Amino acid sequence: MKAHKILASLAVFFAGVAVSLAADSNMGAWMGTWKLNEAKSKIAAGATKNPTVAYTTEGDNLQVTVDGITSEGKPVHHVWTGKIDGKDYPVTGDPSGDTRSYRKIGDSTLEFVGKKGGKVTVVGRVSHSADGMTRTVTSRVTDAKGKKTKSTAIYDKQ
Repeated sequence: MKAHKILASLAVFFAGVAVSLAADSNMGAWMGTWKLNEAKSKIAAGATKNPTVAYTTEGDNLQVTVDGITSEGKPVHHVWTGKIDGKDYPVTGDPSGDTRSYRKIGDSTLEFVGKKGGKVTVVGRVSHSADGMTRTVTSRVTDAKGKKTKSTAIYDKQ
């Protein structure tokens, strides 16, 4: 009986952590699945397109799951799990990076930095609209050959 109460308390605690992360400082507006609106976006030539991005909670962390297509038509699936604290956390499946960090720079804007082998490969900002239904990602990418590109991707919440 005592173990049952402890487990029940832990379950309520962890559910509360997930809910508080989603509600914290407008984080709830980020949560959910986002679809790329190609008509409104300006993706650099040769850049990977990310048609679907999902923001969820994983314990007390944010998880960002991206499904994309390279310029060669190959599928890409990468997952980042971490905190919005500006520290590097591992990202899996991203050919252009092995860590990423996010930090808040306003109520509706996050700044991110992706690195591969400690070297910055992408920097950008993600902002959501006041109604929480549109997300704009501006990114500056430096590829392995040193070529720099800039893209703006517009997403609609599903």
